[in-house]
Amino acid sequence: MIRFWPVLFLIIPIIEVYLLIEVGGMIGAGWTILLIVITAIIGVNLLRQQGISTLMRANKVMSQGQVPAMEMMEGLFLAVGGALLITPGFFTDVIGFICLIPFTRRAIIKYLLLNSTIRASYSVHQEKQGRTDSHTIEGEYRRED
Repeated sequence: MIRFWPVLFLIIPIIEVYLLIEVGGMIGAGWTILLIVITAIIGVNLLRQQGISTLMRANKVMSQGQVPAMEMMEGLFLAVGGALLITPGFFTDVIGFICLIPFTRRAIIKYLLLNSTIRASYSVHQEKQGRTDSHTIEGEYRRED
């Protein structure tokens, strides 16, 4: 995944410049700049609204004693979406709005969570419930360099 980042940093600006030239040629430079400013304003307002909503849901989940995994992922998507909407251009605006719209954001996060490996400490969970696991080996760790 990391090896694709340099390619993205090359391809995305090329797509942005191409789209800006094409849209500017169709509707004019002034309207293009106005459209970019309007999408940034709408994006910032949507980011604020969605951020507050996600924070409130995370507080509710934590008050119930659960880990707000979905809400943490949504916070990450909101940060990325906000950064993309502030970046001038149409391609990044589309990706940014996809990150900010709750339906699409949650669908992408659910897909990522279902198709990723999540590791948890099973023995800690059992200790909280008063059970012990015969496969758990306790010990100390010390690193000697």
